[in-house]
Amino acid sequence: MSNKTEVKPYNTTKSKKEEVAEMFDNISGKYDFLNHFLSLGIDHIWRKKAIQLLKPLKPQRILDLATGTGDFAIAALKLNPKEIIGMDISNGMLEKGRDKMLKKGVENIIDMRNGDSENMPFEDGYFDALTVGFGVRNYENLEKGLSEMLRVLRKDGMAVILEFSKPKKFPIKQLFQFYSKRIIPFLGKTISKDRSAYAYLPESVAAFPEGQDFIDILTKLGYRDVKARPVSGGIATIYTGIK
Repeated sequence: MSNKTEVKPYNTTKSKKEEVAEMFDNISGKYDFLNHFLSLGIDHIWRKKAIQLLKPLKPQRILDLATGTGDFAIAALKLNPKEIIGMDISNGMLEKGRDKMLKKGVENIIDMRNGDSENMPFEDGYFDALTVGFGVRNYENLEKGLSEMLRVLRKDGMAVILEFSKPKKFPIKQLFQFYSKRIIPFLGKTISKDRSAYAYLPESVAAFPEGQDFIDILTKLGYRDVKARPVSGGIATIYTGIK
């Protein structure tokens, strides 16, 4: 396995999984503010577009992995499902998410649970749809996590994966490189007091097998009709696959 797949936030002797959980615990208090601030609020639009792709499916049971504080789970309420489970390995993020659900009065529909995306406690084919927002690049074993996602999806169910990508065209490519390598780490460090967390972001994006490479991985694992839809000039990509 190449070092490219082993980008970690703190580079200690701990596993990537442990480090990612620790990182999100550390920044959970400032995460929502920073997320929307650093993405200039565009992340809301990306999530809405991703949820729109699930509309024809009319999913009743939805799983949102790497849910963080639950923004993607909240966006999925537009689909009128009976049940949404938001799962994450960071208890710090989940606590903030539970507070959010209580304030919105949706805690009866959205259940925020601690869990590992690579080893899920759900039966085969339980969910109609599955979402992951900016989470798969944090998996310790990408293929294992993607296979688990496929396992818990029902036949003809859909996975929607929103992930950062690297813009290819001038001037967005140059602007994004400067913003992600200079501005994000600086502001992230200043506001969250965790320098490593926001230095990890551009590193993990750079190491992620995006575009056709990611489509090939999903196809190899058994996803059907896999598509990639770049958004905002390729800053992020919405991937979809059917079981």
